[in-house]
Amino acid sequence: MSVARPRFSLNLTAALGACALLAGCVGMLPGGRTGITAAPENAVQLGLTRGPAISAFGLLPRDSAAALDSFQESCGIATSREDASGLTRPTDWQPACRSVVAWPRNEAARFFATYFEAARVGDGEAFATGYFEPEILGSRAPRRGFDVPVYGVPQDLERCWREDIPESERTGRAPLSRRTPAGRCVEYYTRAEIEDGALAGRGLEIAWAWDPVEFFFLQVQGSGRLITPEGDVIRIGYAGQNGQAYTGIGRVLRERGLLGDGPGQYAGSMQGIMLYLRENPEDGRELMRMNESWVFFRELEGDGPLGAIGVPVRGESSVAVDPRYVPYGAPVFLSTDRVEARGLWVAQDTGGAITGPNRFDTFWGAGEEARETAGGMSARGQATIFLPRGVLDRHGVE
Repeated sequence: MSVARPRFSLNLTAALGACALLAGCVGMLPGGRTGITAAPENAVQLGLTRGPAISAFGLLPRDSAAALDSFQESCGIATSREDASGLTRPTDWQPACRSVVAWPRNEAARFFATYFEAARVGDGEAFATGYFEPEILGSRAPRRGFDVPVYGVPQDLERCWREDIPESERTGRAPLSRRTPAGRCVEYYTRAEIEDGALAGRGLEIAWAWDPVEFFFLQVQGSGRLITPEGDVIRIGYAGQNGQAYTGIGRVLRERGLLGDGPGQYAGSMQGIMLYLRENPEDGRELMRMNESWVFFRELEGDGPLGAIGVPVRGESSVAVDPRYVPYGAPVFLSTDRVEARGLWVAQDTGGAITGPNRFDTFWGAGEEARETAGGMSARGQATIFLPRGVLDRHGVE
């Protein structure tokens, strides 16, 4: 089977996966980020249909055992947090979460058949991309060649209503903005302004990266590993974002006729986009600056990058979802035209590009193989959500 997104995720990452945020913008997401513009606001409004018995899915031992572990790690959220999809209540998850701790891992498929029932949201037609945990060269302190700052969250970043936003539009949460020393609320610095030194000299640097292109893609993913010249690993994760809009540079390249299979064109994948940036450094720099969004980081501890719900995401087990349509912690079975993405996943993350029903971003872990798989992932098929038994009857699903 299929580490985000503001993936962006690997925490909100939120957030933003390689394909989720790049390939989707190069013509590979017609049903993803921008294709569903008038969807109902949650799964209940969109509608449910009952799926086949869990036993009919032929769950593989490896998939189901990994999903069982991920599900257990998600139980603290599922049993305590309000479900934005409207499908479940915290009490719905309690029977499964009480049993999962002692359940034999070699009988994981039986666990899901015992405590869950299958459902499709809307028509169930799914689109899945991939994300991973990048590994790039970095350093804790500035040194020759390591001159790309990795910033923590600045103190002047806050949610407030700017003067240019009419009172009639001030609903919901205020946008991320900057509070000036004079007390005004203004737009936060753009990527170009930050690269030009807007945050320099404030002590916000938690590390330094070697390669600006690799760091750009790490920001797209939302987390990653910095490997120092001494071989030490600094794991960083999403901590915040500057409030500026995300622009997928792949879409821009596609519109310019630079991506495709023709002569002089580059592959419509993360790898193809990176090749263009390296072979055209000046244009590439300006292209990256068209994405005004900037991600701030924090150093992470533990055995894996954290997803949007604060638990580690696991390669080939965790999937990013739109929580309005899939409850966090829910197992999701993907049947797609890409064999790698087929199987059982657990909803543990989200991302800025992962919006709408049946839109998924599969997490592949770290390393070169994960990078290659995630960078080229574009899968279509059917998605089935496993919900606690009794939920469908409560919603009147036949």
